Amino acid sequence: MPIRSDLRNVAIVAHVDHGKTTLVDAMLWQSGAFREGSAHTDRVMDSGDLEREKGITILAKNTAVHRHATDGSGDLIINIVDTPGHADFGGEVERALLMVDGVVLLVDASEGPLPQTRFVLRKALQARLPVVLVINKTDRADARIDDVVDECYALFLDLDADDEQIEFPIVYCASRAGRASLHKPANGEMPDHHNLDPLFDTLMQAIPAPTYTDGAPLQAQVTNIDASPFLGRIGMCRVIEGTIRKGQQVAWMKLDGSIVKTKITELLITEALDRVPVDEARAGDLIAVAGMADITIGETLADPENPVALQPITVDEPAISMTVGINTSPLAGRDGGSRLTARQVKTRLENELIGNVSMRVLLTERPDTWEVQGRGELALAILVETMRREGFELTIGKPQVVTREVDGKKLEPFERLTVDVPEEYLGAVTQLLAPRKGRMENMTNHGTGWIRLEFHVPSRGLIGFRTDFLTDTRGTGIASTLFDGYGPWAGEMRSRATGSLVAHRPGRATPFAMFALQERGTLFITPTTEVYEGMVVGENSRQDDMDVNITKEKKLTNMRQSSGDELVHLIPPRALSLEQSLEFCSDDECVEVTPTSARIRKLVLNQGERARTRSKAKNKA
Repeated sequence: MPIRSDLRNVAIVAHVDHGKTTLVDAMLWQSGAFREGSAHTDRVMDSGDLEREKGITILAKNTAVHRHATDGSGDLIINIVDTPGHADFGGEVERALLMVDGVVLLVDASEGPLPQTRFVLRKALQARLPVVLVINKTDRADARIDDVVDECYALFLDLDADDEQIEFPIVYCASRAGRASLHKPANGEMPDHHNLDPLFDTLMQAIPAPTYTDGAPLQAQVTNIDASPFLGRIGMCRVIEGTIRKGQQVAWMKLDGSIVKTKITELLITEALDRVPVDEARAGDLIAVAGMADITIGETLADPENPVALQPITVDEPAISMTVGINTSPLAGRDGGSRLTARQVKTRLENELIGNVSMRVLLTERPDTWEVQGRGELALAILVETMRREGFELTIGKPQVVTREVDGKKLEPFERLTVDVPEEYLGAVTQLLAPRKGRMENMTNHGTGWIRLEFHVPSRGLIGFRTDFLTDTRGTGIASTLFDGYGPWAGEMRSRATGSLVAHRPGRATPFAMFALQERGTLFITPTTEVYEGMVVGENSRQDDMDVNITKEKKLTNMRQSSGDELVHLIPPRALSLEQSLEFCSDDECVEVTPTSARIRKLVLNQGERARTRSKAKNKA
């Protein structure tokens, strides 16, 4: 079968924070993608504002570097796909693997394989893609290179890799320094080569060139969607067979089975960080096409005379859901939001489905509320954060798990939780996970003062877990999760041990009232913040909710007092981010999200109605 010897397509996959995007930066620099002295930023592939703020990759993106082949066969193009490292964005990884012929598995020289490492490697092995193992950050003071390599071999065996797959090359890297080596350095030492040439050479040799069939008709599959103010919607494709040209007539094979003949108005390929127009692309090329107004992921571009559709793209099912609706609070429209109607929210959610195949949007009983399902809390929180920056005001329900009914039995999703903590917090972590139905399956002590714990825990037990975990470990713990299938319903569990402080009248919070209330719990708001009936203003130290008057003012009299002008000393409030607000929510609460704030509120705002609902529930019990 003929091959494209001038081309390699490779995806870089790893757990979050193991250095994928930094490595791509170094590869771009050393391939001449940036001019000397040109203005640039670190992690150029993380181009989104949210990606830079959170320090994670959210969307898979591709770039291309040019290298001169060491065997003298000429110039070589290496298409590199940078993928997210967080399990909640696994749908991006699954699509990226359809575009490539091999993967670079990046593993931290100290942390070793973590849950997302297992996820991406399992997908790569299932697709029969060759793997190049890169041990990154060899210069870390706590590096343990030999142990990490052994753990990687164990992971391959655990995932049923065959004899061919387990014979993978190993490259040792320090991506921040732009250095690599085929020879193992000592722990904490730099690789002996002064650049990344050993990595590039290994990719050229270990990653197979794209293959194609001579004379085969055109086949290209859309794996991602982008948009341009000049070209409209752009479909990101890999050409599987044949040749595609600008201005060519193609058969657009939609997911509903219909076939539409259309014209390719623009054909682009990636060079470094830019898309450049070309007249023609061949089998193996990663391209961007324009000319189809509503093209979606998974559709096929084929020869109009002989249209043959490719298999549609499938990804793992979502495990977490939450409701998204219009803002129904008394402060709706007063926080700078410009998109307030149900029609605008519905259109935005439908547009999200076009480029995000791992999301689901379902109807609910209310016409202004929808159920959104995704891989995890972070993926859903990123969607809400993006919408609030676009000017939406929303009401977000508490995250729930997506359950299944099989043979009359209720099943729920489970997660594999990996925790790295200092030894002294072992008891705190196990005590935290016990009421959440977490079962410890493995404990490893590396002898460095840190231990690694592995738990099997229901997904709903991890809702609200991260904040308590960071508090109990004094911010030192690292927790990673991976979807681990469905299992029998684990029974009832208490989501939060504390109650809420709830405002029972509208107005502005006063320092006088807050000073009296701060002994009752932790406040979330600052003085003069506008509140309304049913708004959660703090966390009660006891289990039950407490209705409070946070707008109470100090009564003035005409009598002189020596203590009349005493200063009020308030404890600084606990400011909650959007993710923390979603985690804090109890079953009868929701989050009001606006462009400037995120407020927790009761589903039923009226104090009397809530009291009647509670009494009815007690009488039924």
